[in-house]
Amino acid sequence: MTKLFIRIAAILFFSFSASAQKTILLTEQAQNRLLIVEQQSGQTIWEWLPQQSNVAPEHFSWFKNISEAKPLFNRKYVLLTASGGAVALVRISDKKTMFYANAGNNPHSAELLPDGNIVSAASTGNVMTLFKVDTANALHSGYRKTYYLKEGHNVVWDKKRQLLWATSGDTLKAFSYSGNCLKPELTEKEKILLPGPEAHDLFPVFGKDELWFTNVSGFYKFSLKTKTFTKFPANDARNIKSVSSGPAGYPVIAMRPKEKWWTDEVTDNMGKSLYKLKGLKIYKARWFVDNQFSYPKKHVFNLCQQKAYLNTQ
Repeated sequence: MTKLFIRIAAILFFSFSASAQKTILLTEQAQNRLLIVEQQSGQTIWEWLPQQSNVAPEHFSWFKNISEAKPLFNRKYVLLTASGGAVALVRISDKKTMFYANAGNNPHSAELLPDGNIVSAASTGNVMTLFKVDTANALHSGYRKTYYLKEGHNVVWDKKRQLLWATSGDTLKAFSYSGNCLKPELTEKEKILLPGPEAHDLFPVFGKDELWFTNVSGFYKFSLKTKTFTKFPANDARNIKSVSSGPAGYPVIAMRPKEKWWTDEVTDNMGKSLYKLKGLKIYKARWFVDNQFSYPKKHVFNLCQQKAYLNTQ
């Protein structure tokens, strides 16, 4: 068995060691796919397209311009959205799409709730959509509920506070979740003025009680403790599409477009190249690491059950 095969197997089955390669999860729009790449070698170790999965051919167009991807369940699954309307949960090991729906209105982000349900944010339609997830039938046909969310670009679950954070125009909002997974509800609880309009990315700072936040002109950290925004160093803070951090030794990823809204290169906050491949149209990039701000350390794949939250802390 070659060293390459061992390394790939280790990543796919999530038996990471301290010396494992840093890996990045990419939304790649030239071919409407997800990629996991090794940052140092540049090798692609996993690829997903709807055509390779159990998505019905008549729904392939929903996955045009994949706009977000987040690792879930200890990196065994990925949650994605696409501008064509798709919101989907994909199992990495066999590329099976466990759940997918058409949220419409140009979804830019989605989040997993503690009971396995999913919420998405869409920019064009100014809407946040809450789905009751049933993986017995991959294509969603059940309960959903929509909420007004101006210029919706992001949704992040806060495990500590049991709140969903999302930006709405010039405001950061917090929502409580009902925990009734069969007919879930969100209720607005808090509003905080943002440092400028046209919010874009909102994502946990690795290992901290903080969120990354970007808009058209700024790059910030938001402290959940003090409810304040602090500017973060960057060689160019304009139009950063996604931010991601990791453990010690991981640079801060700050994705900036070169053409329209995409790029062929992943860079850090000071513009240093971390990964590049000519011909790619990368929209967002996230370090392929666990997110313990939003999910339990032991994040077990769970279905909607008639109880508020899993006891997996």
